[in-house]
Amino acid sequence: MNMRCSLFRRALLVAVCWPIFASAAPALVLRTDKPGAVYQPNEEIIWHAAESLEPTNVIIGASYSLRLGGGKLLGAGPVVLEAGQATFKYAAPDSGTILAEVTGTNRDGQVFHALAGAVVAPEKIPVSRPCPDDFDVFWQAKIGELSAVPEHPVLQPADGGRRGVNYWKIQLDNIRGTHIQGQLARPVVGDKLPAMLVVQWAGVYPLEKEWVTEHAAQGWLTMNIMAHDLPMDQPPSFYEQLSKGALTNYPAMGNDDREKSYFLRMYLSCYRAVEYLSQRPDWDGRTLVVTGTSQGGLQSFVAAGLNHKVTGLMALVPAGCDDTGDLVGRNPGWPYWMANAGNHDREQVRETSRYFDGVNFAARVTCPALIGLGLIDTTSPPSGVFAAINQLQGPKEVVVMPEANHHGDNHTHVAYTKRAAVWCANLAAGKPAPVAIR
Repeated sequence: MNMRCSLFRRALLVAVCWPIFASAAPALVLRTDKPGAVYQPNEEIIWHAAESLEPTNVIIGASYSLRLGGGKLLGAGPVVLEAGQATFKYAAPDSGTILAEVTGTNRDGQVFHALAGAVVAPEKIPVSRPCPDDFDVFWQAKIGELSAVPEHPVLQPADGGRRGVNYWKIQLDNIRGTHIQGQLARPVVGDKLPAMLVVQWAGVYPLEKEWVTEHAAQGWLTMNIMAHDLPMDQPPSFYEQLSKGALTNYPAMGNDDREKSYFLRMYLSCYRAVEYLSQRPDWDGRTLVVTGTSQGGLQSFVAAGLNHKVTGLMALVPAGCDDTGDLVGRNPGWPYWMANAGNHDREQVRETSRYFDGVNFAARVTCPALIGLGLIDTTSPPSGVFAAINQLQGPKEVVVMPEANHHGDNHTHVAYTKRAAVWCANLAAGKPAPVAIR
């Protein structure tokens, strides 16, 4: 998940960047019979497998597997390709997501894989475990600890590289001697502005000025914060050294103690950033949106769940949702609490994860929300994302992208980016969130 950002077309820039990759035509393709891949319980799902027309890719042996939420094996068997085509079927009795995989081998021994997802009764996918009884008590105590620390904002004016936009580097104080570091931008013209908080996907990397200046040019007061207590604009070697050293596998740090989890400071950074924006005299007092991708999507749930000054949420492939999914046979995905348990007590790690689980913050979100997810995403498995969506208490629009993996290969996230652009335009103009019920 440590990656650099390649900007979307500027017309579709929506709060965060996310790499879009293109690749050659696959040797093996797998799709469901329904383009949207949404089914009802006991409805037959038909998967169609097809090999490419390249002679060198002729597949001589193939097999399939079906997994509930990418985890529990539901079925498996051979795939017989006749004239390069094959089908297999399954009818799920209950709600859930199903990840189908076909593996094939050509005459040269090359192995090809293809994935296709399906979802059954998505609106009924439950969380795997209820919220801890003292969840709210714990987080109110942490907010109290943060409130005892003055914000002490330090703004350093700098060149944002865009005309008509004012730009600053910013630092705020956080709990236990730590800091929130990031960047802030706003249009030169305008007394009262809608505000946007941009939170970051996983990894250790610098921030790019365009992530705030683009939105500022569209009329937003925009703040973008690091997930780490690090300066935001050091040379790449600085972050690479930390990524391979002190911050290697940072999600596992303190994962057996809710008071020491690496995510504690990160989550409180989101809360404080919202507070800071809401207290600025140039905020319009009406619109405050939080947005992010992957780890940033998780932080978006956190910010909106902890601080109801957030009036809109936009999250693409949010990570960290339903971290205890393995208890019901689902793949819980990043940040892989149990896989990262190491020598710690596994049940203590599991218990700690519940206080940082996106589903429990989602249950406290009352503002309009736009969520995008991919049905072949194995980093943010759609089962957990749907479970989080079903906890949201406000109006919500869900963009299901059947052929999208976590990184949006082959532009498969474009359906979300288009909707996010519409949301941004409406909200910037002071209009209500254009929630489309799908």
